[in-house]
Amino acid sequence: MRAIPLPLTLALLLCGCGQPWDARADSRADGGTQSTAAPFTRTQVADFDAPWAMAFLPGGEMLVTEKAGQLKAVSPDGRIVQLVTGTPKVDSAGQGALMDVVPAPDFAKSQRLYLSWSEAGEGGKGVVLATATLARDGEEGSPRLKDLKPIFRAAPLVSGNGHYSGRIAFAPDGQHLFFTAGERQAFTPAQDPRATLGKVLRLNLDGTAAAGNPLAAKGFHPAVWSYGHRNLLGIAFDAKGRLWEQEMGPKGGDEINLIQPGRNYGWPNASNGSHYDGRDIPDHKAGDGYEAPKLWWNPSISPGGLLYYDGAMFPAWKGSLFLGALSGKALIRVALDGEAARKANQWDMGFRVRDVEQGPDGALWVLEDGGQGSQGRLWKLTPPEK
Repeated sequence: MRAIPLPLTLALLLCGCGQPWDARADSRADGGTQSTAAPFTRTQVADFDAPWAMAFLPGGEMLVTEKAGQLKAVSPDGRIVQLVTGTPKVDSAGQGALMDVVPAPDFAKSQRLYLSWSEAGEGGKGVVLATATLARDGEEGSPRLKDLKPIFRAAPLVSGNGHYSGRIAFAPDGQHLFFTAGERQAFTPAQDPRATLGKVLRLNLDGTAAAGNPLAAKGFHPAVWSYGHRNLLGIAFDAKGRLWEQEMGPKGGDEINLIQPGRNYGWPNASNGSHYDGRDIPDHKAGDGYEAPKLWWNPSISPGGLLYYDGAMFPAWKGSLFLGALSGKALIRVALDGEAARKANQWDMGFRVRDVEQGPDGALWVLEDGGQGSQGRLWKLTPPEK
């Protein structure tokens, strides 16, 4: 692990690399705080080519996905980065990528992973959910995926290259998973009851629609849990089993939502943002029939990843949500109080934040989005030394 020494030059002070930032913050008009400094030290651990998502395995090893389709295994100390072979063919044009990777609830026994990616097929492109087993040839052998098996494909296929989403979260009971499928920049599928685009989906572990989903009796695809979503790039359960989600709005209107079964979240009929050409979209308002977001951002921050933090390393932040900001180049903390949420901190990171995760010891880990063909660094955030 390569620790960045405390900076003494003005250049390093400006970039913030390796520097423990203090908690001073200026108030923001949107109710959060814009911090020019933050109460953590960041240490660069590894470099990747356009990383997309990360997940910790039992024992502290990490898996990191890359946009072009590579999967990397990272040792707990960050010193060893290995290519995992056997990954699928990925269509990485536009917003396509090897997207999420999450260990199964029984990973310690089964070595099973769940992955998502974008693929091209007859009639268009779509997002895929699959399972695979992580294997090694001997204790020190190179890692590989075996028995890779697609178990769900969002439909319909669309010709464009955007809004795949593809985030995975396991229900607290370990018997179901939730999967996000973006509306693929096609708008209307988000309200189409038979489409699985623009939806949060509740599935069995084998990818089939879970029994008891709230809209099946109303003619919806049986996997649909909630609908009216745009580009859902983060999903996480809190300690009470509430499901939180973040999604990119259009021009403004990025959202944090509390996902309730059977609810319509409004896209493209309601949004607190506007169309990119300036045309208005009706804002969320009471009585419009749509579930309003708990928080939103204008102008856009372009959220990336979502974490519910329950670690011990930062006790004051336990029970908070963390998300990255791509265009906002920030790490954002959202404070929760039951079903209410408020903007708490927004720390300028100086780079596009693609994902944020919690390590086994409670440290915060941040993936820098470098863009395909350029560096994207992995950072570990820890409290500053006294």
